[in-house]
Amino acid sequence: MFTIQVTHEFCAAHALHILGADEPIHGHNFVTTATIAGQTLDDDGLLCDFHTVQAQLIDICHPFTNQNLNDTPPFDSLNPTAELIAKHIADELAGRLDASLSPHAQVHSVTITEAPNCKATYTRPSN
Repeated sequence: MFTIQVTHEFCAAHALHILGADEPIHGHNFVTTATIAGQTLDDDGLLCDFHTVQAQLIDICHPFTNQNLNDTPPFDSLNPTAELIAKHIADELAGRLDASLSPHAQVHSVTITEAPNCKATYTRPSN
């Protein structure tokens, strides 16, 4: 199995709803790591061009940059946990890239690092 990873960082604030209570709003430098995986390489010996993934990742994260996630779709109606942020970004990235990556690769997972040593990963189901 081959994998590549592309990382993008954005700053945003959120206030989680935990066990019936809202925590105070606070900010993070969210580090987003997208992993593309596949069993074979294309005719150029690539799983995927890093720049293609990077451009899409930046575009997906742009609406969240320097924003309160609680006021920003889809997190205006979802608890903006690192887990749900990772799932949202993975699903968006897959919607943009999986058709062009097929049959060699697919978006495998997205990891959100909210703080040092605090990470959440969403791994997409295999095709």
